[in-house]
Amino acid sequence: MVQDKRGITAEDFYRIRYASDPQLSPDGRKVVYVQSMVDENRAYQTHLFLQSFLDQTVTALTTGEVRDSYPRWSPDGSTICFVSKRSGKSQIWLIDVNGGEPRQLTRCRTGAGNPVWSPDGKRIAFSSTLAADDSFADLETDEKKELPKKAIVVNRMMYKSDDAGFVYDTNKQIAVVEVETGEITPLTEGKYQHTVGTWSPDGEWLAITANRVDNTDLHLAMDVYLVPVAGGEWKKLTNSAGTFSNPTWSVDGKKLAYIGNESPTRMIATQKSLWVTDLEKGTQTCITANWDVHVGDCTIGDVRSPGHPNPGGVWTEDGQGLYFIASERGNSGVYHTTLDGKITQVVGGARNIYGFSLNEQSHTVVLAVSDTRTPGDLFASNLSTGEEVRLTDVNHDLMEELALPEPIELEYQGEDGWKLHGWLLKPVGFQPGEKYPMVLQIHGGPHSMYGNTFFHEFQLLAAKGYAVLYTNPRGSLGYGDQFVQACCGDYGGNDYLDLMSAVKFACQTFDFIDKERLGVAGGSYGGFMTNWIIGQTNLFKAAVTDRSICNWLSFYGVSDIGYYFTEEEIQGNPFTNPEKLWQHSPIRHVAKMETPLLIMHGEQDHRCPIEQAEQLYIALQHQGKAPVSFIRFPGASHELSRSGDPEQRVLRLQYTGEWFDTYLHQTEKVVME
Repeated sequence: MVQDKRGITAEDFYRIRYASDPQLSPDGRKVVYVQSMVDENRAYQTHLFLQSFLDQTVTALTTGEVRDSYPRWSPDGSTICFVSKRSGKSQIWLIDVNGGEPRQLTRCRTGAGNPVWSPDGKRIAFSSTLAADDSFADLETDEKKELPKKAIVVNRMMYKSDDAGFVYDTNKQIAVVEVETGEITPLTEGKYQHTVGTWSPDGEWLAITANRVDNTDLHLAMDVYLVPVAGGEWKKLTNSAGTFSNPTWSVDGKKLAYIGNESPTRMIATQKSLWVTDLEKGTQTCITANWDVHVGDCTIGDVRSPGHPNPGGVWTEDGQGLYFIASERGNSGVYHTTLDGKITQVVGGARNIYGFSLNEQSHTVVLAVSDTRTPGDLFASNLSTGEEVRLTDVNHDLMEELALPEPIELEYQGEDGWKLHGWLLKPVGFQPGEKYPMVLQIHGGPHSMYGNTFFHEFQLLAAKGYAVLYTNPRGSLGYGDQFVQACCGDYGGNDYLDLMSAVKFACQTFDFIDKERLGVAGGSYGGFMTNWIIGQTNLFKAAVTDRSICNWLSFYGVSDIGYYFTEEEIQGNPFTNPEKLWQHSPIRHVAKMETPLLIMHGEQDHRCPIEQAEQLYIALQHQGKAPVSFIRFPGASHELSRSGDPEQRVLRLQYTGEWFDTYLHQTEKVVME
């Protein structure tokens, strides 16, 4: 019975699982995928599972206290390679599809990842991060460079990364390993970043992406190259005027597709498109040029990150079309395009399709799917009939316990007449005639998208008696290229008004919302906007800001992306127009901030470094106008709320709920410890 179900808790996070990265076997009869979970020790585990379409059997290929990921079939379907840290560093391993013990293939001291089989199944291309004096031949067991350095000389601007920490003068390089012997042949070198792509059908070329311009710190292009595996001259397919990724070959080897954008001025605030180069004619075409939709999945969730590699453009067997993921108005689905740009949706719906694998011969596409009540499961769809079958239900027992309200879709207008889009969750146990507090949630990016996907934090607030409003203000992806660019140089301007219009619309439309008990929360850009909002209005009675930005002047020099992000997004820098950065800095308005504020930040956040939180906390404490609390998470990066330490993620949710309970539910004040 529905009334017997309960609301979700923060601690339920430890029980949530999700399936990702489905890979169909070459004959289309089986699918291997990754299942992610938190174990009894509150540590992440990821295992490989194999499912047969013939008898519906499911086999756990790997088990134990390990994190196995990125499974890829050998061309003959007999072996699966995958990436695992079971030896310490991430390495490439092999396992027979019939089971047995995995065999370690690489033993690189700096690790190995992103494996791609050659067409003959004898070699695997992969990548590893190396310093100038490192070698693929350095083994994981070597003691080389294990002692901490007494001093580090920094010679480049990109010396740290929120993904990888302090990288200094290391670069991602590509090599090929022989499956039989383990012998490794390097393919790239130098002070450039390289990313593995795909093999040509004849096995003679490897398509990769790389930034090999003169000053890679200042020119952020990512080009597509063809690298001869046996050695020789490279072929450059793009002109260093954009960022490209995920190159894929047509079956006949005559064409190459890739995803990206081409603009000399916009590397961040832009939609991605699908491109094709005809290798015989030497022509490059943007296939989706006349389609104002983002190619790729840009949906934000808080359960499934990372774990869903982009398959890129998947060629039809006749080489006359491609399948790909695209995002539009809060949904992401699978689409097909002909080479002349005729686009149709293959699989859609009010949901987030975040991965797929396709086999035309068996007319099957396996989808990785999330919706508002599904954290992440696999479905199989017939390309001919459209019939869809659910393959996994990894959270069945937990979901049977939970009352999960379905969001109400909202369409409204901004102050300047722009059409806007969002959702509202009613509280669990909603009763007509009752009044409920509401929390406005603001996404990060800002070039991302809220949508029809599972969001633990939103459901948790609904379970605690809050209505939850979440929207896509201008700057979000999913609504066309003009919409994406509209916040640049205007942070805290019309994007702020879009959010306030959403609150006004919700309060006027739903009489159960208590206008005197409104809260606001967000992380990253959403944290910036939360800080900005409480400096503009006292409408909100409580606020929570995560991994936020308060001062663009200092952000410029301390963030791993600061110096180029502020140039494009804020359209200023500290040495030619510092007043522009200061104009858009929330800390400029700190004297007007009177809203009780909870500040949470990871101490190892390189994207929005913790000095941003420290500035805001000290300034608010110094003026003493409103309650403020500062919670630091040791060791946590910018990914704290998405793929951070499980216990820290639960603590963050608990602190968020307690703060709003204190100031919006009008209950006895909670003391946070």
